Amino acid sequence: MISYEWLYILLGTFFAVTSFLSFRGQNIGNAAFWGLLAISFFFGSHLSDLLNGAIVLGLVGIAAMGGLKRSDPETTTNEQRENFSDKLGNRLFLPALVVPVVAVAGTLLYNFTPLGELGLFAERQTTLILFCIGAMIALVGAMLWLKPAVLAPAEEGRRLLDSIGWAAILPQMLAALGAVFALAGVGEIIGGIAGAAIPEGSVFLTVVVFALGMALFTMIMGNAFAAFPVMAAAIGIPLLVEGYGGNPAVIGAVGMLAGFCGTLLTPMAANFNIVPAALLELKDQNAVIRQQIGTAVPLWVCNVIIIYVGAFLLWR
Repeated sequence: MISYEWLYILLGTFFAVTSFLSFRGQNIGNAAFWGLLAISFFFGSHLSDLLNGAIVLGLVGIAAMGGLKRSDPETTTNEQRENFSDKLGNRLFLPALVVPVVAVAGTLLYNFTPLGELGLFAERQTTLILFCIGAMIALVGAMLWLKPAVLAPAEEGRRLLDSIGWAAILPQMLAALGAVFALAGVGEIIGGIAGAAIPEGSVFLTVVVFALGMALFTMIMGNAFAAFPVMAAAIGIPLLVEGYGGNPAVIGAVGMLAGFCGTLLTPMAANFNIVPAALLELKDQNAVIRQQIGTAVPLWVCNVIIIYVGAFLLWR
């Protein structure tokens, strides 16, 4: 049975290769950073919390001291890339399309046909596993089709990782932070404060506080999935669902959307906002965020209205 452990080994191998290539290129800081990350993926499930914490501190230390630097390994020349572009045009995007097709089609076939009875994948892990399988199929197909140098995918992956830097692992770190906050009882503390501050029976105001909390905590953590356990434990479940009898499906789903509005407004959501700015080499690191403000704020207002109407007025 294929589980996430297989994916951890696959990702660990990628980071280990990136570390080796960085070391060969005499970029010791990058080699150490990606090497520690490789160790985390290879052995993290089997290491103690103390050792995993030491790895995290090592990653933070390398990044904080400016140990990560950009790299520009040679793979193909500009002339070769232009020739590929002129010859193949938009067909160059076909390998990238293979990934979502395999993930979506594979998930549907596995869940709604007899294939699911084979037990190939661990329960509730099918989509992500198929996503990675799609990436491997796309990689092999592109190699057979375009016939680049054997190390070209690894070198290009290294170049992309080095361009993004420490922000590449920020979503992973922030998701872990959300779990820590939830286990520490932060949601209960916030719920107690909110319950004391909000007038009893003020459903709409409670909805506003819940949606605002989702957006703000997402801005702090950089990830709505990290913010949701905190706000659900603080306001969503005890006040909106149990206290006022709201529709939990609407509150949960649209509450997540309210959190995503915060994603559009924070540099902590590095994979959405900082990485594009770095890859496009924009002078203003927050240029992407500035362009998204006009979408995020009205969308958040719409989410508040949808929760109030859909979870309470129409639900009753």
